[in-house]
Amino acid sequence: MDRIKTGGHVLMIRHAHAPGTGDPDGFTIGDCTTQRNLDDQGRAQARRIGTWLRAGGVMSARVYSSQWCRSRETAQLIGLGPVTDLAALNSFFNKPEAAESALADLRAFLARQPPDGELIVLVTHFVNISGIAGIGVLSGEGVVLALTGDGGYEVVGRLRFD
Repeated sequence: MDRIKTGGHVLMIRHAHAPGTGDPDGFTIGDCTTQRNLDDQGRAQARRIGTWLRAGGVMSARVYSSQWCRSRETAQLIGLGPVTDLAALNSFFNKPEAAESALADLRAFLARQPPDGELIVLVTHFVNISGIAGIGVLSGEGVVLALTGDGGYEVVGRLRFD
């Protein structure tokens, strides 16, 4: 926890609990009625993540989210600042052929971040976190990356917010 209060860290969080797997055929980004969404348990979980982070001294961050409704809602309910959509965080679960390109875009985003800047929170999906960090996480869990200053990063921790 202390690490994320210092500069140059990224907290990747898998969206909070949303029952099911993947998305229905024909889902549309921007139309939450066509997607798998947070339930009441997921909304409460997202609020607890924000409470846990603030209790640990994290009062604000640069917050980015995938364009999926469950990720955006998680990011908003965490409540650490305005949420910016970042397409590089979009799930490729149903399109494994898009994985390489999506992960390259996300690595390029990370490489552009200052190694001493404020905490960056990325709310995304299992496949994105696994692809970047090599770690599988449950809904509402996180992985901490330290930006190395040479355009790279290293995994320095895993967070469970309970």
